[in-house]
Amino acid sequence: MVEGVITAVEAQVRKGGQRSNVYVDGRFAFSLPADMAVALRIGEPLSAVKTADLLWKDQGARAYEHALIFLGPRPRSEREVRDRLGKHGYPEQIVGAVVERLRGLSLIDDNAFAEYWVEQRQLHKPRGARLLRQELRGKGIATDVVTETLDAAPDDADDAYRAAQRKAQSMRALDERTFRQRLGGFLQRRGFGYEVTAKVVRRLWAELHGEEIAAEDWPEE
Repeated sequence: MVEGVITAVEAQVRKGGQRSNVYVDGRFAFSLPADMAVALRIGEPLSAVKTADLLWKDQGARAYEHALIFLGPRPRSEREVRDRLGKHGYPEQIVGAVVERLRGLSLIDDNAFAEYWVEQRQLHKPRGARLLRQELRGKGIATDVVTETLDAAPDDADDAYRAAQRKAQSMRALDERTFRQRLGGFLQRRGFGYEVTAKVVRRLWAELHGEEIAAEDWPEE
């Protein structure tokens, strides 16, 4: 571990001044975030313990910045953030501290993430409750949060209908039996239950072939 006397603290030009190089006894020792390095004084003695503390704090700052970048494109679950930081070699103690900080800033919120996930699926890639439950549990969302979120979601039948409309168009030339089997399998693979699947398949077959649609196959008001 580095120890000696600080002889220079210089901003890293290529990093836009966000980090600074620290020199000890005339040699490069390590770099730190600029806001940490500003507290160092030239001529100040640097012990091995102090160096270890600075590098530990630097690692925490790096992990926090890494997490912020990871959260940039979309919300993430707590497990996603933990897994991401862990895969990049950050110690569990630092990962836990970063997660706690992000949670305190409401940048990690598994309840909000679950709502976001279901909403995005419904808008872009409709899924049944069974598959949504699997996806959310795979993201590390607690069972009670998953249940509460799905209970508040719109009726499965509407999602199933939207999920199957384009697929049904591509199958309109099939005979009714084959149409039902293939479209039903398509919906079941997306997590929709048998009753919802059967209802939607009947409705889409009727719409494509100009048949009267049974009242029970219309979406609920």
